[in-house]
Amino acid sequence: MIPGRRFGAFMVTSPVNRLFATGFPSSAGVLIVTSHDAWFFTDSRYIEAAGASISNAHVRLVTNDSPYASQIKSILRENSIASVGFEESSVTYFGYLNWTQQLEVELIPAQKLIEDLRNVKSADDLEKMKMAQRIAEKSFEDILPLISGDITEKQLSAELIYRFLKNGADDKSFDPIIVSGTRSSMPHGVPGDNKISKGFLTIDFGVRLDSWCSDTTRTLCIGKPDDEMIKVYDTVLKAQEAGIKSARAGASGRAIDAAARSVIENAGYGDYFKHGFGHGLGLEVHETLKAHTDSEDIMPAGAVISAEPGIYLPGRFGVRIEDVIYITENGCENITALTKALTIL
Repeated sequence: MIPGRRFGAFMVTSPVNRLFATGFPSSAGVLIVTSHDAWFFTDSRYIEAAGASISNAHVRLVTNDSPYASQIKSILRENSIASVGFEESSVTYFGYLNWTQQLEVELIPAQKLIEDLRNVKSADDLEKMKMAQRIAEKSFEDILPLISGDITEKQLSAELIYRFLKNGADDKSFDPIIVSGTRSSMPHGVPGDNKISKGFLTIDFGVRLDSWCSDTTRTLCIGKPDDEMIKVYDTVLKAQEAGIKSARAGASGRAIDAAARSVIENAGYGDYFKHGFGHGLGLEVHETLKAHTDSEDIMPAGAVISAEPGIYLPGRFGVRIEDVIYITENGCENITALTKALTIL
């Protein structure tokens, strides 16, 4: 049995968790881990690369004559294993029935086991995330001179993605959110064919580097902001600062969210902050840790989360400011370097 668990092996089938456990990216494969050994199974497309890359597991080739289930079943029988933990959130019901029938073992939901491990980033992980952050930030700064009423939101998005790749990113971590004018009130608005208009311009962006993600939002102003726009921007910034100040190992996601949310509520905009303060970040741009009103998550030292409060006034404008923070025993480290002073273009 794996110590402290009700199963003798853990089966990893999702691409992101296989990557986390082995360091090897692939679209096909299964990892089996016991208390004393591990096996990675994959097909002919990946076998050579996997063999050269993976050092913490035996690499085995699957074929039509020797498929995943038969090889895994043999290992489980050799080790007298009758129950296997699995990723219940990423295995379909059909897959669950299929694995249960073919392996002839009990499958026990255990995804939290690997999620808890992924929530804590090593020093090396953090450095890679900082590198991704720097590339994203440089790319953002590179497009600032392009912003005018002559470029569309969609064109600006394309320019940003181009600079991600030019500056060394492997890919974007998600499709950029670029919305201007009255469209800035849409938290997840899609860049349109409309030209950048006066008022707030929200740019939410991130890159992927060596499989690690960055995530940042900045709200700029095209033209002179009015008094309420300035008030809303300052309120969001103060809310973010309050949430960041409260973030530390042992704090609950709910408490971190509440620290930021109270600033927005006290300013009279509580009804216009509909999402949470932040989410986990790492190999995926949205991981399981949450700093939301209903979150029971307790932040572990080593966690990386976003810090992104916002105020959205429908049909008028919206503001979101997002940084990435690394949770420590005594507080947190902000790994985002971009200015948060309101930029007016």
